[in-house]
Amino acid sequence: METSDTGLLVKLSETDETVANRDEDIRERDVKDKDGADIGKVKDLLVDETERRVHFIEVASGGFLGIGQDKTFIPVDAITSITGDEVWIDQTREHVAGAPAYDPDLVRERETYGSILGYYGYGPFWGPDYRYPDYPTYRQGL
Repeated sequence: METSDTGLLVKLSETDETVANRDEDIRERDVKDKDGADIGKVKDLLVDETERRVHFIEVASGGFLGIGQDKTFIPVDAITSITGDEVWIDQTREHVAGAPAYDPDLVRERETYGSILGYYGYGPFWGPDYRYPDYPTYRQGL
């Protein structure tokens, strides 16, 4: 059974896979909202192992040395551009702050993905009309 049929994703860090081109690995890059406000850092990528496509970025914000961090998933559909140090999204910081709560026990449930995608205004990646975004897209510094 294909992962896309079940809607299950895994964190890239929990697999033996790597990003083919190290320059395209956006983990640890700063995430900026559409107005340039800091949101956090990309901590992991949620991928479909069968299709080998990233569908969400896991973003951590706040905390000190990883303690007390808030985490959220942001669909790759929201990414507008990527620089050498930053990932820009088409949402506001306030909107991201109101996203469905991160629950590590629900990471692999299709309903969780659907609620996150719906919150951000995107359709399900398993739907018949879904078009995978041009990811990653890179731009020169601001």
